[in-house]
Amino acid sequence: MRKTVFAIAMLALAAGLHAQAQNSSHGGIRYRWRDASGLPHYSDSLSSDALKYGYELVNDRGLVIQHVDRQLSPEERAAAQKQAEQQAAQQHAAEERTRGDSQMLAAYPTEAAYKDSQQQSLGNIDQQINTTRVNLRSQEKALADLLTRAGDLERAKQPVPKSLNDGISKQRNIVAGQRNTLERQQNARDAAEQKNAQDLQHYRDVKAAHDKSQG
Repeated sequence: MRKTVFAIAMLALAAGLHAQAQNSSHGGIRYRWRDASGLPHYSDSLSSDALKYGYELVNDRGLVIQHVDRQLSPEERAAAQKQAEQQAAQQHAAEERTRGDSQMLAAYPTEAAYKDSQQQSLGNIDQQINTTRVNLRSQEKALADLLTRAGDLERAKQPVPKSLNDGISKQRNIVAGQRNTLERQQNARDAAEQKNAQDLQHYRDVKAAHDKSQG
């Protein structure tokens, strides 16, 4: 669809300029363009090469009265579109950062308030870690009890019931899951602490720039 619209627009432009040149034929207006080697060419009519390389309308005194850029290839148009989209995305991201910084300063007018917010976030993670540790200790105790029962039966030379073996296997999986959860939470806290340090520095930079602009 965009190719069709572009082609129609180019044809309309070419037709208009051609009509302008025809209407001014008594004034000696001609088309001038340069080929791929840079050599100049002139003609009284609009050729495909002129459209390909871009052209100029020149009067009988050799003065350029209008310049028309060359047609872009589909690949060039796609590249130009991609570049335009990237620039728009970068501009949007910059605007979002500026908006976010303004909201941050409005919510936390002082560094102490900002650091308190960060500590609250870490406190929430610490609560999750403590809860997981309590659960892990409980599950480890349940596993130890099952293993003790199985050990007592073996020492008494009695068979360990399948239900007990299944229970031990299931409990081991529960304990392993709790340990993995605790490890993830601890890693998340470490990452949050590192991010907090970076965010605090960003806050300081933004606050200093804002205070300087206000001063």
